[in-house]
Amino acid sequence: MKNKLFPQIFIIYLRYLIGFAFVFASIVKIQGLRFTADSGAENPINSAWHYFETMYQSGIYWRFLGFGQLVAGLLLMTQKYAKLGAILFLPIILNIFVITISYDFRGTPIITSSMLLANILLIIWDWDTLKVLFNKQPVFPKKDRIENNSIWIILGVLFFILTILAKLVLSSSFLVIIALCFLIIGLLGLIIGIKRNKKLGF
Repeated sequence: MKNKLFPQIFIIYLRYLIGFAFVFASIVKIQGLRFTADSGAENPINSAWHYFETMYQSGIYWRFLGFGQLVAGLLLMTQKYAKLGAILFLPIILNIFVITISYDFRGTPIITSSMLLANILLIIWDWDTLKVLFNKQPVFPKKDRIENNSIWIILGVLFFILTILAKLVLSSSFLVIIALCFLIIGLLGLIIGIKRNKKLGF
């Protein structure tokens, strides 16, 4: 299965998707800003918004979380370092998932559990090489697989830059345009990647 085209494409774009989610969410923390305009200090101490306010007021820890998410998301989006990104991503998303089921986040646990499962899938996908971490003999995949094509690295860097720009520069009124840009670039990258795959005989 790992040598078939569509499973590889699915994994590549799954890395982009959850990497994007982490990078996008990290910016507000790195900037030292709240998720919302209002303070959560007046909410009950066992509420989700009070918890977020406590983390926000910590300052250094809030930014540390942001940088952790940024690095994990970037590594996933680069594809080349996606294995390391998946390892870093796991404790962060597991922690976020436990937080969302510990407080009243309503439907948010559905999203966080989906991201956790997606991360586990990425680790299973790369288990042949990652098992060296458990003192087991690694099995390295063929180098001529489509996921090793350099087009995905270029696409990942473009997605990363666009994500930063979308968060820092563009307002919410441009969300449709931003979404279309991601869609067009993603489709173009997919077409180029598949064509290069056929041309090189992968």
